[in-house]
Amino acid sequence: MTTPAIATELETDFEDAVERTRAALQEQGFGVLTEIDMQSTLRAKIGEEIERYVVLGACNPPIAHRAVQLEPTVGLLLPCNVVVREDRERPGIVRVEAMDPDLMVQVTGRPELEPVAAEASARLGEAIANLSR
Repeated sequence: MTTPAIATELETDFEDAVERTRAALQEQGFGVLTEIDMQSTLRAKIGEEIERYVVLGACNPPIAHRAVQLEPTVGLLLPCNVVVREDRERPGIVRVEAMDPDLMVQVTGRPELEPVAAEASARLGEAIANLSR
């Protein structure tokens, strides 16, 4: 089975990790359509405190178009979520994690999505790998 995440760890501050992640995604043709600040949302809605945690909804329009042309319900899995979060156990470490797009092939059962997922995985993987360089 495919692992659910493409991930790396950065030894940097949170704001730097978010900005570097945005830039790395952009270099690979992804725009950030949404940003969810989980820390602020959970504090405001239920009074709970968590580490700094942001979900970036990233989209590569040509890849997304190809995917929904092949399987319209794949839109349920779009955009590609990328999480930037502080490591609870290790101060100064920020984790960046993206859902592996190969999972959309497994979830939909549509093998014709394999080339689309492979391209998305390669681009997201390169973006995440570039953060550690």
